[in-house]
Parts: sequence; C-alpha cells; structure tokens
Amino acid sequence: MSRIQLSVRPIPERARLMLEQQGLHPLLARLYAARGLTDAAEASALLKHLLAPAQLDHAEDAAHLLADAIERGEKLCVVADYDCDGATACAVAVRGLRMLGGIVDFIVPNRFETGYGLSPDVVKLVEQHPRLGKPDWIITVDNGIASVDGVDAANARGIRVLVTDHHLPGPALPAAACIVNPNQPGCGFPSKHLAGVGVMFYVLLAARAELRSRGRFNESTQPRLDKLLDLVALGTVADVVRLDANNRRLVAQGLARMRSGQMQAGVAALFKVAGRSAATANTFDLGFALGPRINAAGRLADMSLGIACLLADDDAAAFGLAQQLDSINRERRDIEAEMQDVARLFIEQDGLADRAGIVLYDAAWHQGVVGIVAGRIKERFWRPTIAFAPASDAPAQGAMELRGSGRSIPGLHLRDALDLVSKRLPGVIRKFGGHAMAAGLTILDEHVEVFGEAFEAVCREWLDEAALTRRLETDGPLPLPLMQPETADLIDAQVWGQGFAAPVFCDTFEVLNQRLLKERHLKLALRKGNAGFDAIWFNHADTLPARATIAFRLVHDRYMGASRLQLQIEHAEPA
Repeated sequence: MSRIQLSVRPIPERARLMLEQQGLHPLLARLYAARGLTDAAEASALLKHLLAPAQLDHAEDAAHLLADAIERGEKLCVVADYDCDGATACAVAVRGLRMLGGIVDFIVPNRFETGYGLSPDVVKLVEQHPRLGKPDWIITVDNGIASVDGVDAANARGIRVLVTDHHLPGPALPAAACIVNPNQPGCGFPSKHLAGVGVMFYVLLAARAELRSRGRFNESTQPRLDKLLDLVALGTVADVVRLDANNRRLVAQGLARMRSGQMQAGVAALFKVAGRSAATANTFDLGFALGPRINAAGRLADMSLGIACLLADDDAAAFGLAQQLDSINRERRDIEAEMQDVARLFIEQDGLADRAGIVLYDAAWHQGVVGIVAGRIKERFWRPTIAFAPASDAPAQGAMELRGSGRSIPGLHLRDALDLVSKRLPGVIRKFGGHAMAAGLTILDEHVEVFGEAFEAVCREWLDEAALTRRLETDGPLPLPLMQPETADLIDAQVWGQGFAAPVFCDTFEVLNQRLLKERHLKLALRKGNAGFDAIWFNHADTLPARATIAFRLVHDRYMGASRLQLQIEHAEPA
C-alpha cells in the first residue's frame, strides 16, 4: 500500500468572502475558493455562459461543410471510438445531425480487430457500410487527429473527412477537409479540456447557426440541441477530463435534464440497471455507474451495443440493451478482480512495491481490461503502472505481441517517459501514444523484462520520495452544525470531478464501535463532541484505535424509508 500524507487545501479568505457576498452558500463559497474560483460567474451553470462556438477554431468551417452536405443530401458516416466518450460523441453526432436534416449513420472500430481510430482497414469497412453504402463524408468523433494514413485512404476513395477530436496531435496532421480540435496548433479556444463529445456538440451548435443563417429554420423552429446534454455530461465525466468552468456548465446542464426526467431512453435505462436514481443524479453516478457499463462493451465485446443503447428511442428496447451492457460489465468486473489478485501476487512475490515504476504481464490477462488494472494498482501503490496482455491476434508460436496500458501519477508524464525508453531501447517499443496520465503501447513478450528495467530507471530519475508519497488533499474540519444529510445533498447537487475534486473533510473522532461487514468493509460508530455518526470504510478490514484522524465524504444514506448522514471514509490514521 502507498504511504498517504494528509493535507488541507488553503482557503483564500478574500475569494471566499467575495463568493459569499455574491450570494453563494457559505460552505460552497469556502469550497469553491479553495479550488481557485474568485467569481460566482465561474460557478454559473447557465447555458448563456458557455463559451461561444465561434471561439473554437474551424468549428464554423465545419459548419459550412456540414450545412452544404445536408442541403445536397450527402451521406455522412460517423466513425466512433470504443470508449464512453466515443460512444456518447457518436450518439450526439448521429442524433444531432439527424435533427439538422442529415442522412447519417455510424461505424465503430473493434479494438481487437482494427485497433484505434480511423485506420485504412476502418475506411474499407466504411466504404461498404451495410446501411449507407459508400458515404460521401466520414466524421470522426473522439479520434482522428493521429489518423494520417486513414484520412489518406479515405481521400483516395473519394470520401471527404471531417475530424472532430480532443487528443493531442502528433508531428503531422491528417489531410482532412477540416479538423476541429481545441488542442491542435493555433487553436485559441479557452477550454482545452473539452471531451470528444463536447467537441462534437460544439460543431453541432455551429452547424445549426449556419443552417439558421441560410433560412432552413429560425430561432423558434430550430432543433433543440440541449436535448443532447445528458449524453454530453455522461461522456465528459466518464472520460475524466478536467472539469473547468465550461465543462462544469455542460455537465451541470446534463445532470439537470437527468434529474428532471428529460434524458435519452438509453440513459434512463442505464440508471435503472445500475440501481441508481436519476432524480438525484450526480457525477459519481456518471463516472462509476453509467460510464463503466458503456465502457464494458468496448472492453470485452463491441461498442456498437453501447451506441445502440444511447440511440434507442423505445424504452423497452433501451432497457434490453442496458441489461446486456450490465451483464457484460459484471463479466468485466469478474475478469478485473481475478487480474488484480494476480497482479498483487506478482507485486508481493517480486517486491515490486519498492520500485518507482511497476510493469506487470500475465499471458492469461485480457487486453481490454489491462488499463483498469493498471489504474487500480497505480492507486493502491501510488506508482506509475503499466500492465500488458497478449494481443488477440498473437501468433501461436514465436514471439507474441503484447498490448500494454499505463497509468501515471503527478510528476511523471507517461507518454514522455515511454518516448525516452524508446530512444534508449530502439526497436523494443513497437508503437506507443497517449498523454501525461495514461498511455498505450505494444511490445513483444520477449522484451517485457528489459522494458521493465528501462521504465524503472526513468521513473527513478524523474520521481523523488515526495512524488512517490500520495497526498490526500482535504477541506479540513466541517462545523458540527453542518454535519447533516442536507449538507450532503447540497454538495451532491454541485458538479465535481477531475481538476475540481469533490469535498473530502478531515477531523478527529472517538471510535465507539467497529465491526466488519462481509469480511471486507469496516463499519464504525464515531463521536465528535456530543454528536454521534455512522461511518463506513469500504474494502478496508484493519480496525482503528480509540481516537483517529479521519478523512471522509458526506453521504445522505436513504434506506428502507430512513434518512441519515453517513461518513464514507477515505483514509484514517491514529490521532
């Protein structure tokens, strides 16, 4: 297990007072100030405060091209990615373009057959689309910025390409008719953290404005693109992009639609199979209940199933698809649990926890799940972690190709680390890509050991003991009068996530009672002053001393008609 150092976020007093004077609840003013907000407008969830589509480079160029294609009756094929961001972006594109009058369908690569993005093989599939026939246009969503060869293949076949993406570009851009990506060179869009689904939503906003200017409809008859915001919120949260002010507005609007029952049939069905209430939807639901069920399809099966669920308009059909996704997700959890057990055994046997970077491989592992396992191990041991599994098309004899997925910690830019390893060991890494916190790569099984040693050396050079010690930032103590279920509701109603962390409070309690639930979870009765509290520490079996410093989240526990506050423990240590 990693060492954890508790710290308290500083609260800029001037910012806190200004936010409170502008009408924010005193607790929210304190929490927002600690997260860098200085103006209540930054906390606004109103659509009118969204950044304008005109600020996103080439969105208006894309709008002209799409408007022309729609007016000419040209056929549009959306090429999606196989994660939740890609699936929601695809559903937004298909639904939105149909609302605007487009002839549109989609195709999604299978990660085990054609790999990531718009490859030449995917272009061949697009050309023989079973419903569209050969399309006039390919529209990539959540991919395409690195698809130089794929775009060339499409151009050679007379299919024009519009790239919508948010990933970092490589040294060369594809020769697409238009590229919309806030992270491409020269783009001045203030929010560089739009998810793929957010980029596509912005393109639709621009296309609607262009068609409106051509007289296709007016402000009262134009399609209501805000009906797509539940999908935008789901993809944005599930992709763990930074929730800057613009992304928080998109997510807040999507959550508002869910809470009011105004969501796609597929999203409602996912809430149902996950056992969650859409009426109290929050970012935790999207990131840990709905998102994984969509992602499971891309990890173990075919993401077209997830997209079909998000495109379904019939409640019964949507529920049937959601049940299939739930079943696949259960299978994914079983596979993941088994892989995690093996990974922890490797770490214990080989002393890998003492390393600065962890590299794991097992011939029985599933390539669709190694990214999750790498993430779990990274969180548990606070080390950059890469997990490998055989590629599905690995040869029966000779060297096997392995596909790896890595997750990192602050202080080590994973893609740059892999780039350095590739320079030190020419030819060992066959291909790689990614960004600071996550990356993917392929190597041969015979190179696992030498790669592991080289990766460890880079981690040792770049990470000191402070970086290898996990810091848990808290919001300090919460006054006893605010330790109420209503405070948990107030917090849950806000938008929290990557880069805008959900509140974790910290205080010292007396431990009155503690027992194990299902031999895995520690259930506690705590006391602070004259007040008593129920608490639970999931997946933790070691008991606490009589007095403990506890970092916790507030949860409004509703069970069998009863309503009470529960403290969900994140970390505890002797007081």
